[in-house]
Amino acid sequence: MRWAGVIDSVTRTVGGSKGRWSAAPVRHRRWLVVAAVAALLVQMAVAMVTTAVEQTPTIDEPVYVGAAVDSLHHHQVRYNPEHPPLGKLIIATGVAFARPHLDPGFAGDQTALGRHVLYEAGNDPWRLMLCARLPMIALTLLFGLVVFAFARELTGPVGGAVALALYAFSPDVIAHGSLATLDVPAAGFLLTSVWLLWRARRRPRWHLPLAGVALGAALATKMSMLAAVPVLLLLAVLSVWYARRTRHRAPRDHARSLGVGVAAAVAMALIAVAVVWATYLLVDPRLRWTPTGPVPAVHGLRGLAVHWLPFPEAYRDGMRIQFGFERDTWRGFLLGRRYVGSLWYYLPVALLVKTPLGMLALWSAGAVTMAVVPRLRPAAPYVLVPAAVLLLAALDGARNLGVRYAIFLPMFLAVAAAGLMAVRRRWAYGATLALVLFVAVSSLRTYPYYLPYSNEAFGGPSRTHLRLHDSNVDWGQDLGRLADRLRERYRGERIWLVYKGSGVPSAYGIHASDPRRAAPDRVRGVLVVSDSSIAQATGRLAALIDGSRPIDEVGHSITIYRR
Repeated sequence: MRWAGVIDSVTRTVGGSKGRWSAAPVRHRRWLVVAAVAALLVQMAVAMVTTAVEQTPTIDEPVYVGAAVDSLHHHQVRYNPEHPPLGKLIIATGVAFARPHLDPGFAGDQTALGRHVLYEAGNDPWRLMLCARLPMIALTLLFGLVVFAFARELTGPVGGAVALALYAFSPDVIAHGSLATLDVPAAGFLLTSVWLLWRARRRPRWHLPLAGVALGAALATKMSMLAAVPVLLLLAVLSVWYARRTRHRAPRDHARSLGVGVAAAVAMALIAVAVVWATYLLVDPRLRWTPTGPVPAVHGLRGLAVHWLPFPEAYRDGMRIQFGFERDTWRGFLLGRRYVGSLWYYLPVALLVKTPLGMLALWSAGAVTMAVVPRLRPAAPYVLVPAAVLLLAALDGARNLGVRYAIFLPMFLAVAAAGLMAVRRRWAYGATLALVLFVAVSSLRTYPYYLPYSNEAFGGPSRTHLRLHDSNVDWGQDLGRLADRLRERYRGERIWLVYKGSGVPSAYGIHASDPRRAAPDRVRGVLVVSDSSIAQATGRLAALIDGSRPIDEVGHSITIYRR
């Protein structure tokens, strides 16, 4: 549909005055849409960049940064095989500008490598982390354009702006999009592939190969995206079948159309496989692979599936390591309760806590609208089914460590929420605008503490640590802020520290002792404890906390006590 027709139909409904909107030049209305998109993305960019500048490394980031630096120096896949190389190659594009040093004789595991690169090799950890995060920030903004384009094609430019607003104000997307991690890029590449499959309903020859490239990029970033592959291949068949039917090439020969669709899906799968191979070849053209750590044996159907995956051996070993993680026993924390193992309802409950209330309402209404409104119903398999399959796969995971395992939901369901613009009722427009503004206010109020965000029903960011832990609230990001607070308010006092993170406190000027290694009667002064450690505290640490008085907090992720 042409821009003019779309904008005229939408703005006449919103404005309620046909003459006034008809008189407005189409070019002027186009610039309004462009200005809205630019404003939303600029807001998001400012939020992510300022967050990236202020936060110290989270738990996972040093491993990815270390692997990226090692690949720059040695041109070989050696560390962090449980994740494919593409995300770390993207990180490397930023890290290269910092010209990081690496001891050629370094020998250690991937955790030690990250610590060595950031704190022991003479590099500036602040500069290195910012350089690593900037490419991910740029990529997150580009995925915002995909969200806008996808929703605009379904519901027009106003719907596209609604979807982009939900994406740009999502605290979880801002929090994880500003980190040198892999969750946002993997989900964004997958959304891009789905959008291209939707476009393939009109021009399959152009868009199916591109969808294969985007799918390959998702698989080359995180292995968890494999769960969506069957769905996307079926969508490829559906897109080709629809394209042939609408062009009247063979209106009655459904078998032939189905055969062409299957062939196209196979071609798309081969392109995706080629992209995965290309990422490994880009790091090491000789495909050398020697594990630096143990690779667990995987048996049964999972073992057969891994064995027959058409990917490099390093990728398949990474899958074996991931399955090994799933066999481990992890400790969780939900709504104030500690537990061992995993809860199938962890992610739904955590999402209720971590998602703005207006966004939850728009997600739900948009999903229902997409399923029942005839003009949107064809898009439901593209928008809702991949997200549902990925969510079901995530529910089965053993690691209850954060909503980042479902970061694809704010992307796909933002597109679904735009479906409310197809209702064509004034109340729907008014309610949608009010809820989007509610989301924006809730998101802006948490600035710059996006990682520990929780919505108003659960007390806001200052109370998230009472209900969730790990990457939901305290992922080690506030070590730098803690150093500033100790210098400002507690200079000269004895500091006791229990820090859960990958940062090295002394690198930021924090000189503290571990209270768990001292007799309880000697632990006097200032006791600083990461909120994730508080959530899982037992034994000596729990007794120390119970005998202390909370006096301060840092970033809604670290609590300071007086003993």
